[in-house]
Amino acid sequence: MFEKLDSILKRYGELRGLMADHGVISDIDRYQKLARELSSLEKVVKKYNEYKKVISEIGDSKHLLEEETDKEIIEMARKETVELETRKKQLQLELEEIILEEDPDADRGVIMEIRAGTGGAEASLFAGDLFRMYSKYAAKNNWKVEIMDAHSAEGGGFKEVIFAVKGRGVYKKLKYEKGGHRVQRVPATEASGRIHTSAVTVAVLAEAEDVDVQINPQDLRIDVFRASGAGGQGVNKIESAVRITHISSGMVVICQDERSQSKNKEKAMRVLRARLLEHNRKEHEEKIAKDRRIQVGTGDRSEKIRTYNFPDCRVTDHRIGFTIYDLPNVMEGEMDKIIDALIQAEKKLKLSAVQS
Repeated sequence: MFEKLDSILKRYGELRGLMADHGVISDIDRYQKLARELSSLEKVVKKYNEYKKVISEIGDSKHLLEEETDKEIIEMARKETVELETRKKQLQLELEEIILEEDPDADRGVIMEIRAGTGGAEASLFAGDLFRMYSKYAAKNNWKVEIMDAHSAEGGGFKEVIFAVKGRGVYKKLKYEKGGHRVQRVPATEASGRIHTSAVTVAVLAEAEDVDVQINPQDLRIDVFRASGAGGQGVNKIESAVRITHISSGMVVICQDERSQSKNKEKAMRVLRARLLEHNRKEHEEKIAKDRRIQVGTGDRSEKIRTYNFPDCRVTDHRIGFTIYDLPNVMEGEMDKIIDALIQAEKKLKLSAVQS
């Protein structure tokens, strides 16, 4: 834990130095980003400095006990040492709690990508159900949902839907949704009543700001074409759809939801920045974490994280072995019990990592 606290203290000093730099002051976007980061560290830095002061005072008090011969002073020093040791333990607990709660990205918006996987038409229908579930959950939290791009399926639902969610605590709660979601139910077209299993993948990307990811315009190839509807039907005679290819990474983003080419380009760039930020973040976390597990699940899109069993009205999150028999309400956006359980599970993992 103290290695992490020392690195936070070091970063805090770096930020204060950067914010006094004239080059940073003249760049308002970068200055605001650094100011937010500085503000997010102030609470833990203040508490850690208090802890270090108590450690220093304990050292002084113990030194006094070794050197002093006056009985009254020795008794005072002993009492003071006991009080300081108690305060030290309390501050250590408070520091652990702050570190567990620490997430500078908690209030970031996210870009979510839902894609139908195995299961054909049923998977597309379930992709639509998940989009509706997240939309209702967003509404309950007073978050704003904005569709970035959508490819409807002929039988209903989506082959793919990409949407942004903005509001307080968005990333903190929705980051756990990344992975494979499996549905078990009887499709409406199944005459024999046989249960089918279908799968959908969900990606959750913290939305990036311009200063988070620097993109060289020379590293982009931008193509425009006519937007199409379900089944490839042409729905727009104007070339409003945009495909952006990030040449060095090979990432490709397509947006055609808007009638305006410029709006589709803006949305495509937002998705690209979020994907690049996620790529950079994953590389960074892998270097730091190595073998230490400090998150629930692997965070990989291919990891099967949850099963929705309609006949049993059951939802099971496989990462933490959590089951709830309230599927209808979950599908109506009542997701807090699942997400709260995931938050608590991650806290336990982080606490274990901090204490090891």
